Amino acid sequence: MPNWKYVGWTETKGTVNKTGGKTVKHFLWGDRVDVLEEDGDRSRVRGRHRWKTCWMDSAALQGEPLLELYFIDVGQGDGILVVTPERKHMLIDGGYPRSKQNTGKSAADFVDWKFYADYGEDTIRLDAMMASHNDLDHYGGLDDLLDVEQDGELDCDHVKVDRFFHAGLSWWKTPSDDRTLGATKKVGSKRFFTDLLGDRAAAVAQLASAANPRLQGMWADFIEKLTQAEAQDGSDTVFERLSDKSGNLLHFAEPDLEFQVLGPLEFDAGGTPGLERLTGGNSQNTNGHSITLRVDYKGTRVLLTGDLNRRSQKLLLAGYEGREAVFMADVAKACHHGSDDVSLEFLSRVNPSATVISSGDGEGHDHPRPGIVGASGVTGYLTIKDDQVLTPLVYSTETARSVSMGEPTRIEVKQSGGTDFELTGNDFANSVMHFEETKPGAFAAEKKHKEMKRLSVVAGQVYGLVNVRTDGETIVCATMNEKDGSWAIKKFPSRF
Repeated sequence: MPNWKYVGWTETKGTVNKTGGKTVKHFLWGDRVDVLEEDGDRSRVRGRHRWKTCWMDSAALQGEPLLELYFIDVGQGDGILVVTPERKHMLIDGGYPRSKQNTGKSAADFVDWKFYADYGEDTIRLDAMMASHNDLDHYGGLDDLLDVEQDGELDCDHVKVDRFFHAGLSWWKTPSDDRTLGATKKVGSKRFFTDLLGDRAAAVAQLASAANPRLQGMWADFIEKLTQAEAQDGSDTVFERLSDKSGNLLHFAEPDLEFQVLGPLEFDAGGTPGLERLTGGNSQNTNGHSITLRVDYKGTRVLLTGDLNRRSQKLLLAGYEGREAVFMADVAKACHHGSDDVSLEFLSRVNPSATVISSGDGEGHDHPRPGIVGASGVTGYLTIKDDQVLTPLVYSTETARSVSMGEPTRIEVKQSGGTDFELTGNDFANSVMHFEETKPGAFAAEKKHKEMKRLSVVAGQVYGLVNVRTDGETIVCATMNEKDGSWAIKKFPSRF
C-alpha cells in the first residue's frame, strides 16, 4: 500500500540521490507523494512520475491535503480539475475534443496524466463530471475521457464516473428543426426554455430514434456515452441537472467544504422548470445559462462561472438582489475566456484577489480582450505590501503556455530492412514538408506545405496550467517555469 504524505512547504526540490545532486523534480505545496524510504532527514519518494523516484527533505513532508484546483490549458474552452482535501475528484469541462485541437490535447490528457503518472493508477476515478453548458469547447474534452480507446489513446485503461452534472439546456432535433435549444413557453412578458435534460432515464428516452424532441449531434453522442458509463461501484452514472434550486452539493460536502450552485436561475414556467430565454440568439443562451458554482473551503471562496455573458450576469444580479455578496470570491474563473461581453457591475461584485482566464484560441476571438484584462485588475481586491501589488492577480492559461522553437538541420530516414539514409545540404533545404493544420474548433483540416529551409519545429512545450491551492486560510497560485520546471508562486490570504 502507498505511504502517502503531503508537501507542507511552498516549494521543495527532489534530487537524484540522498545527499543531493541534480534536481529532477520541483514539488509544490500540497503535492501528494508516495514515501518509499526514510533515511534520517531525507526521504525517497515517488510523485509526478509513475516509475521515477527522487530524494527530498523529510521535513517538507509534514503537510496536510489541500483543496486543489487545476485550470487546465485546453486552448479555446474550459477545463478545471477540482481535488478536495478528502481526495474527491470533480472534472468541470474539458475544452474542444482532441481531434479539433491543434495541440492534439484536451483536459482528458491532463486528467489521464494525473491518475496514471502522478497517482500510479490505471483507472481514472471521477466522483463527478460537470459540463457547465452544452458548447463543444466545454464538453468535447469530457467526451474524450469517456473514450479511452480513441486514436492516440490515453494511458489509463478505464474511466469511472459517479455523477454527471449539467445545466439542462441541450441541443435537440425535432421533425421541423434539425438543431434547436427546444420549446419555449411564454409566462407574462418573458419566454422560458422548458425542454431541459433531466436524469439518466430521461436521457436514455430522449436518445431514442422516435423521441420528440430527440437529443442532437455531438451533444447527443456525448450524452449517449455517459448513459453507458459506470460509477466506481459498478452502478450506472447518475445524471443530475443543476440550478440555483440545487443549493449545496451534499455528495461533495466535507468538513469546512461546500459546493454551492448559484446558477443558472430556474423559474416556474407554468408548472414546469424553465430557463429564461435571453435575447441575442443561441450562443447567448448556451453561454448565459452556464452552471455557476462557488466552492467554499474554510475562509476561501472560489467562483467558477463557465461562459456567463452580460445578459446572464445582469439576470443573476437581479435574482440575488440584496444578496449580491454571494458572488464575492478570492479566486474567480473569468467568464467566457476573457470575452468583453461582461458586466462591469458583476465583476465588481465578485471582487476577486485572483482571476484565471482560460484562453488560447486561434480562430479570431482574440481572447482575452485587453479591456477585460484591465477590468479584471480594476475590479479585483487590492492589497499592497512593501510598495508592490500583492493582489489582484490576473492569470491566463494562454500566456502561461510557452514553446521552445528549433531549426531542423537534416532528416534521417530509418529503414526496417535496409540501409538508413539522410537528407542533408541542398537536398534537405529544397525538400517540402506537407502537413495538415486543424485550428481549434475547426471541423476540417487545412492542407499546407512549407520548404524545410523555412520550417521551424517545436522542440518543447510547457502547457499553461494554473495551479490554485488552499488550506482555507492561505491561497497559492502557481505556474511552471519553462527553464527548469520550478514554480512561479504567488501567495495571499483568504478573505472570508
